[in-house]
Amino acid sequence: MNPQLILFDMDDTLSHCNIYFDMVIDQFSDQLTTWFASYKIAAGAVKDKQYEIDTLGVTELGFTEDHFPISLVETYRYFSKMTGRPESEEEAEGLLQLGRSVYDRNVEPYPDMVETLTRLRDEGHELFLYTGGVESIQKRKVETLRLGDFFGDRIFIRQHKNSDALEAILRDNQFDRSRSWMVGNSLRTDILPALERGIKAIYVPAIREWDYNIVELTVKPEGAYFTVPTLKDVPGTINSYLNGQFVSEPGEQIAGN
Repeated sequence: MNPQLILFDMDDTLSHCNIYFDMVIDQFSDQLTTWFASYKIAAGAVKDKQYEIDTLGVTELGFTEDHFPISLVETYRYFSKMTGRPESEEEAEGLLQLGRSVYDRNVEPYPDMVETLTRLRDEGHELFLYTGGVESIQKRKVETLRLGDFFGDRIFIRQHKNSDALEAILRDNQFDRSRSWMVGNSLRTDILPALERGIKAIYVPAIREWDYNIVELTVKPEGAYFTVPTLKDVPGTINSYLNGQFVSEPGEQIAGN
């Protein structure tokens, strides 16, 4: 057996995340369409503007604690200016609290999370967690999900999750890139950086994806790159690759194992 070094994303790879944001965004759009009912503002228009503002904040600031709640308030102020409806600081504060409530929800594991990590660990692979976000929030998720049982202190939390951040982790921790993998749901922050930095990658599409995560891959993989339908297909895909059973083109969809 050739032990591999496997980096796992957490949010929407090992645990649910987008569903909680979607719930809050639904509440937010319902509230704004009620406040702006006389101006005929559609829920879709509210969500589109919030997405625009939110993704701009992530691009500029990274994964901070405030960018999402602030995006709700800025969307509210945008429609207030557009319609002439007076702004209310009480309403704005309520939206901030609504946005912050997303971090208070109990995080739930993805299907087969424990079984997948247990199998890889028991097969002798070394597991690492690489997640983007606020350290205190992400550490709370790690504790709730008991991910320390699998990753120990091999956990990297970064505000900006991009190619440079991954390169620093690989370099500073002396990863053997020929044995290294990145497993994640985000083409933007997981798969593209992995391919740019010369390690293998497995793309596991999220159950509910955030459009921000979807980008075109313009980098030709140096090593293996596969897409699998579910998390539980990751161990079999890695083992089949190590056993020389794959002759598929990089990035090809691999059926469930």
